[in-house]
Amino acid sequence: MILVIDIGNTNIVTGCIKDGKILFRERLSTRHTATKLEYAAIFKTAFEMYGIDLGEIDGAIISSVVPSATSVVKEAIEKLCQISVMVVGPGLKTGISIVIDNPAQLGSDLVVDAVASVAEYSVPQIIIDMGTATTITAINRDKQFLGGAIMPGVAVSHDALIDRTSQLSKIALERPKKVIGSNTIDCIKSGIIYGNAGAIDGIIDRFREELGDDCTVVATGGLAEVIVPLCKNKIIIDEDLLLKGLMLIYEKNK
Repeated sequence: MILVIDIGNTNIVTGCIKDGKILFRERLSTRHTATKLEYAAIFKTAFEMYGIDLGEIDGAIISSVVPSATSVVKEAIEKLCQISVMVVGPGLKTGISIVIDNPAQLGSDLVVDAVASVAEYSVPQIIIDMGTATTITAINRDKQFLGGAIMPGVAVSHDALIDRTSQLSKIALERPKKVIGSNTIDCIKSGIIYGNAGAIDGIIDRFREELGDDCTVVATGGLAEVIVPLCKNKIIIDEDLLLKGLMLIYEKNK
């Protein structure tokens, strides 16, 4: 059984995989000041909830865009499970050719997404990951990672709007009944939800023009299930993309 962990700016996505089957998937809050013991307690609670026997965990792999949390979580898992933990980064085999200007700047989560998506879906591809930031990346027919676009995530856009205005308050990030809102709350919902859907559609169309080819479009991330159904392009939602990618990278490097 393998423990896979993706540390994002807002959430940590984790799960256990055995014989290719995901036994559980959970989202935890990324706690930038948490200690090794606190993270060990959080993971131990999650394992107990799902009946995971620590003795059955043979290995673990982490991808992270939060350097301050990487070593703390790694040490917590090593202490809790008595195993060595692999961290996605330079030196690990991924099978993806990265042809951007500076590969060292590329977030490990985007590499992990690409590994899973290329393994499961036809190329060329456009991969959308909706987290704290919404990232859109392009993979060509030769399975090369060409680059992409980064835009503020749905929650970040919402928080910025509320923080910079005096009379607008926080709302639930859910689909409004109509695009044309008839009250302030529905207007905010429409702008945030349909605005992001429209932005994603626009970038997909421009990516396709630049690639000169039709593409498989795959989306993952916490708010993908809210936004993607409102897009006009055909998009596959795969909420387990990161976990599957981590497992594939672990298998290539164990």
